[in-house]
Amino acid sequence: MNKFLEKIKGDRAIWMVVIFLSIFSLLAVYSSTGTLAYRFRSGNTEYYIIKHFIIMLLGLGLMVLASRVKYTYYSRISQLALWIAAPLLLFTLVRGTNINEASRWLTLPIINISFQSSDFAKLALIMFVSRMLTKKQETIKDFKDAFVPVLIPILIITGLILPANLSTAGILFLTCIILMFIGGVNIKYLAAFGGIGITGLALFILIASQLPEGSRAETWTNRIEAHFGDSGDTYQTDQAKIAIATGGVFGKMPGNSTQRNFLPHAYSDFIYAIIIEEYGLIGGFIVLLLYLILFYRGIRIARESPGTFGALLAAGLSFSLVFQALINMAVAVNLFPVTGQPLPLISMGGTSLWFSSLAIGIILSVSRKIEENELNGKAIVTS
Repeated sequence: MNKFLEKIKGDRAIWMVVIFLSIFSLLAVYSSTGTLAYRFRSGNTEYYIIKHFIIMLLGLGLMVLASRVKYTYYSRISQLALWIAAPLLLFTLVRGTNINEASRWLTLPIINISFQSSDFAKLALIMFVSRMLTKKQETIKDFKDAFVPVLIPILIITGLILPANLSTAGILFLTCIILMFIGGVNIKYLAAFGGIGITGLALFILIASQLPEGSRAETWTNRIEAHFGDSGDTYQTDQAKIAIATGGVFGKMPGNSTQRNFLPHAYSDFIYAIIIEEYGLIGGFIVLLLYLILFYRGIRIARESPGTFGALLAAGLSFSLVFQALINMAVAVNLFPVTGQPLPLISMGGTSLWFSSLAIGIILSVSRKIEENELNGKAIVTS
């Protein structure tokens, strides 16, 4: 392990977090995909873990590649990425693959892999907002010259994500507000923007609730009603509660979960409940602690970044990843309504894991620059 840490570049604590989360992912995915294997693969329980392992290796490869790119290059990359993201989201709404009553996915021809265009758009927007805030630092308090140019792409991207993926749009919207706050945007404009955003969301849900049965709005309404106990289907949350309650402090040990046979999406949306069932509250706390360490290191990198763009990039991506993780865990323990957010780096998935890996790779790229500056500083002192 020490030899590995000596060879890698970037923040070593983040690399250690990634390694431990990957180990949890492999164990939890293998344990929670038994039902899938018997339903679709004639009992071949190795199929999904091998597939997940390959996807994870590719994700680690993307992370390494992203960490080796000079972080300032992502400023230019964000411009192209945003121009791709907007039409991609629009196409997804119109012609996307419908899975679980939502058109969030695009299916790539030939290789037949589905991915959520919102994952790509989320990464593109955070990079672009970081770029715009950096460029506008001299006039950052001005409404017309700084606030409006940053505001427009946020409204377009989150607006295109919202109809099919409310939770992702909310996470991205909040991330952008925090980025603008860190970037020095006038607090009065942010307060007004937040108020308009909340009002607009309420109006959207109100209008959408009048749509015919079977619409996405009906799913949101059912989940909220189920969470607050008015009515609705509570099967998922009930099974998650059973998993957590029976896990106790020390858990049932790896592979001994029983609720994996009853809990829908035990390998993705509710994988945290399976982790607590098998590893107990101790295992659940360790996973939470790993994400908090990731957030702490990301914010530390942001504070030590030599440039504004790097600071905003590290802060925005760290918050987005960890906030998504906290949402997933809150859903599993029934603090939030069901949202469908995967647990970054742990849930079984394809492109969601890859985009999470890219985000961490970009954070590591910023940390590499900090390390290079420290080494150069030491070299100057010793010479």
